Amino acid sequence: MSAKIKEAIKKEAQEKNVRFLRLMFTDIDGVIKNVEVPVSQLDKVMSDEMAFDGSSIDGFVEIDQSDMKLHPDLDTWLIFPWELKNSDGKIARFICDVHMPDGTPFAGDPRNNLKRVVEDMKELGFTAFNLGPEPEFFLFKLDENGKPSKTLNDNGGYFDLAPTDLAENCRRDIVLELEALGFEIEASHHEVAPGQHEIDWKYADAVEACDNIQTFKLIVKTVARKHGLHATFMPKPIEDISGSGMHFNMSLFNEDGNAFYKENSEEGLSDTAYQFIAGLLDHAQAYTAVVNPIVNSYKRLTPGFEAPVYVAWSGTNRSPLIRVPSSRGNSTRVELRSVDPTANPYLALAVLLKAGLKGISEAKSAPNPVNKNIYNMDQIERNENNIQSLPKNLYEALEALKKDEVIKSGLGEHIFSRFIAAKETDWANFAKSVSQWETDRYFELY
Repeated sequence: MSAKIKEAIKKEAQEKNVRFLRLMFTDIDGVIKNVEVPVSQLDKVMSDEMAFDGSSIDGFVEIDQSDMKLHPDLDTWLIFPWELKNSDGKIARFICDVHMPDGTPFAGDPRNNLKRVVEDMKELGFTAFNLGPEPEFFLFKLDENGKPSKTLNDNGGYFDLAPTDLAENCRRDIVLELEALGFEIEASHHEVAPGQHEIDWKYADAVEACDNIQTFKLIVKTVARKHGLHATFMPKPIEDISGSGMHFNMSLFNEDGNAFYKENSEEGLSDTAYQFIAGLLDHAQAYTAVVNPIVNSYKRLTPGFEAPVYVAWSGTNRSPLIRVPSSRGNSTRVELRSVDPTANPYLALAVLLKAGLKGISEAKSAPNPVNKNIYNMDQIERNENNIQSLPKNLYEALEALKKDEVIKSGLGEHIFSRFIAAKETDWANFAKSVSQWETDRYFELY
């Protein structure tokens, strides 16, 4: 089978005049990296012989262990729809797993790590873990020098259309590019904040879904620039407006179908679903560092801007951390609302799956759903309902992560240690910086 796939790839590369190959992978921070080679190296690439210097990638290895190899996932072969500048040639890509020189999977590769956790899931009798993400982003104008400005592209709001939604054509072109690459787009619309947008597509299994998120980000930024715009996935680029999230809609499957669904139960949910929810709630403090991994993430997680702040769940209420949408049957899913688009999707999904599986393996009981607007509760009422708050900043989240062995195991020792080191450096640099707010507030007063 592999030989046939390789021949089909070589044939398509020749027929469509592919001139270069991008060998893409993701670092611990969730940033897409790539090694670009001419198409003449295609056979070498598909033979897993493409080496690179891993010490140049943040969080990978030290200089004395730098030799690493890229193993392309042949199922991720894709030809980008745009042509090379000053040429009619095309660029294709593979998403790759990072391996050591002896061929063993590199433990610091986020994609390899997710595959490891998925194997743990299969040992418990499940066959698939599906994810449907809902990423949001902002569009800003480019200045006369082609640099991103702080000027939003429009002043539209939720579900607005042209002329208020000035980015409608850009968003439509993004959708067309994604569809040309095989995405099944389900919705595309202006979001709540000015200049904010959302595009949703059909769910896929864990690894493919994360691959799709990374491809999506690349396409969004590329198409936006063609429209004279800068796309950012920064959660809160402007204060006092809603920030960008990336809700994760998750479902477990076994040989009988959707493991979260039970036809004759009161809510249509199985014991497995309640146990998975319990696991997510139990470990929410710790995995927040992974699903909200930058200092700016916590400017979004504040009351009043539709982002979750409180650790609870509900079937209808959108104020808690977890919601169970009304669809049932094979569409039964659990929606985690705190994730933001700066999260490394491979790491985020790995720790969420690990938390949910822990709830299942220990047959945890989910607390009662909270169907009131938690934002309207005072502290006393929240205490009476055992509702905790999410960490208020990256420092609190990292401290919680360091104490949670389940979430640490979802990252593995290599990624955990380097993730903590990188994020603690970010927090230290942020803590000693002097913000414009401080200058405005104190400079003349004192």
